[in-house]
Amino acid sequence: MAYISQTVEALPANPLDLLEGIVSSKEWDFDRRTPEEMAVQVPGCWCDYSLFFSWSTEICAMHFSCAFDMRVPESHRSRINDLLATINEKMWLGHFGMWEDEGLPLYRHTIPLRGTSGASVEQMEDLVEIAIEECDRFYPTFQFVIWGGKDPAEAVALAMLDTVGEA
Repeated sequence: MAYISQTVEALPANPLDLLEGIVSSKEWDFDRRTPEEMAVQVPGCWCDYSLFFSWSTEICAMHFSCAFDMRVPESHRSRINDLLATINEKMWLGHFGMWEDEGLPLYRHTIPLRGTSGASVEQMEDLVEIAIEECDRFYPTFQFVIWGGKDPAEAVALAMLDTVGEA
């Protein structure tokens, strides 16, 4: 009779412990609700962002979201869904979505850490910095669609323009 052997891997370190140190050093407001959850308020160019981190030991992954301080009116949700699809085509890491119950646009990303000793400080810094940069870059597209009446593709094209020089 053949036996199946299982090797027990050590669980990666909780990445929220690293994040707590990073957030503290930046003097951002945060709430470590449980060992597996942390909420952070971060200033952005256009608004404050609500970051939420959740660690799952069961799947050895950390889920992260960065919500805008903006409500999408029900009447604009279908156009915003088109905008989300257009934006996500441009993304390398993470994606934008909508928290439907609240009407909040948000950036999301999950990092699997199975088979590693845990996340590095650099990975956690990159995760937060990339999210804030992408949210700052695409925040105006939501404004263009909701309040400016722009087509989603046009709104994204405007956000992708790189300005050069100073006025």
